[in-house]
Amino acid sequence: MPFAGGCQDEVPFSSPTFQGFMRVVIDTNVLTGAFRSRSGASFQVLVLMHAGQLLPLVSTTLFSEYEAVMKRPEQRAVSGLSEADVDDILAIIANLAQGVHIYFRWRPQLIDPGDEMVLDAAVNGRAEAVITYNVRHLKDACRRFGIPVMTPADLLRRLV
Repeated sequence: MPFAGGCQDEVPFSSPTFQGFMRVVIDTNVLTGAFRSRSGASFQVLVLMHAGQLLPLVSTTLFSEYEAVMKRPEQRAVSGLSEADVDDILAIIANLAQGVHIYFRWRPQLIDPGDEMVLDAAVNGRAEAVITYNVRHLKDACRRFGIPVMTPADLLRRLV
């Protein structure tokens, strides 16, 4: 069954399709950075995702936030993207992503309730890392579940 805008359904760890991928949850602030500049670490995260080195994990709630934030007029003005461009990029991300069904929530865990959806996707999706610029807010809660939290630059250093 398709998941949230075309995302693949959950696939077991043993699936040969996804061996070699790093399972990550990408926070919305990383997408914002990638949409604003093609020269930064955030954009390189999208390049790695498209190249098959990262398997983005998304819940319906998280993907809906991607869409809402990326389509804001101020975001589109800075990125120079039309709403149709944003739709096209999000469709690509949806096709590369693995859908995560949220079976359990451990709320509240975080200072910012808006970040709980990132933690939910990471824990339920068995993420190997959360990629964010908001490390300070997420690291303690993610650590309790054994999930590293890193910036895009930290991820790039880890993969080199």
